[in-house]
Amino acid sequence: MNLMSKRYDVEDMMAAQEFYHSRKWTDGLPVVPPTANAVQACLDWVMMPSDHLVGVETVRARAITAEKLAINAVMAGCLPMHFPVVVAAFTAMLQEPFLLHGATASTGGCAVLIVINGPVRDELGMDGTFNALGSSDRATTVIGRAIRLILCNLLDARPGDVDRSTLGHPGKLSYCIAEDEANSSWPPLAEERGVPEHASAVTVMAAGAPRQLMNEWTTNPAEILDTFVAEIKSSMRHYSIWPGNYAIVIPPQLRTHFKDAGWSKADIQKYVFENARIFRREWADCGKGAVVGHRGDNEYAALPDPEHLLVVAAGGPAGGFGAVIPPWLGHKSKAVTMAIGACIDCEP
Repeated sequence: MNLMSKRYDVEDMMAAQEFYHSRKWTDGLPVVPPTANAVQACLDWVMMPSDHLVGVETVRARAITAEKLAINAVMAGCLPMHFPVVVAAFTAMLQEPFLLHGATASTGGCAVLIVINGPVRDELGMDGTFNALGSSDRATTVIGRAIRLILCNLLDARPGDVDRSTLGHPGKLSYCIAEDEANSSWPPLAEERGVPEHASAVTVMAAGAPRQLMNEWTTNPAEILDTFVAEIKSSMRHYSIWPGNYAIVIPPQLRTHFKDAGWSKADIQKYVFENARIFRREWADCGKGAVVGHRGDNEYAALPDPEHLLVVAAGGPAGGFGAVIPPWLGHKSKAVTMAIGACIDCEP
């Protein structure tokens, strides 16, 4: 065992909690003490030495090692089998298109949405059905929490420090879901975004809070999507007019209508791209008339292209509900998808 982090001795579990809370090393919830054996078990699972460089956050010049990720993963409640997902998710966040520092330091208050695809979902007991955007299962909850603790403890993204969120949202505690691939006729999100079929992968997105909607009064796919589009347009009016990645979560009751009509994810993306648009003059309807000026007839699209819409199959089996997850600042931060276990710097 060759761990390099400083070690502390405490009397018992309660003393460990107070020790970590007093140093602001937690998110306010209890933590699992990261003993040397627990940290090493995570490193052994991914076959990484403690000093393995996962990546560098370039704005603050912070080198992120496997050991530091493992410490925070253990604190969040992760088992060794969860750790490969944590590594993949944070590696994806370190990629330039994600703009990690901007997303974590902004006053906009976004959180990191993580979508899991592939066999790892079943291996870890992830559940993309009931309460999919809540605490649906152990694995998604602790993996999402691990990412938050890593941001706080390795990049100082604590409230009032690097994290300058005016409001934030509950996804900052954990914002991780598994796509319900078993009950969907659509290809998984990661496969659509270039990951080989049947490979496990993560997609990360700097995201606002989910905005739940309901439409139980039609089976027409276009009319169902009009409800999603209305919610996207609302976000464009009330929050940000700029285009980027939006995610929509579609549970089984609504998915059935798309399937019966032969609509693919690509059909959904195309419809939303063509219809999720507003004119700048619409800002005058919600108190923003001062910035309309002479550009009132300028039209803005929510998506730069159809592929920027992330269509996620998830949710419980009953209820005509869905959700729109808006981007933090779409034209700045892009969603990133990465296979779990991939080496981005390895020789071909």
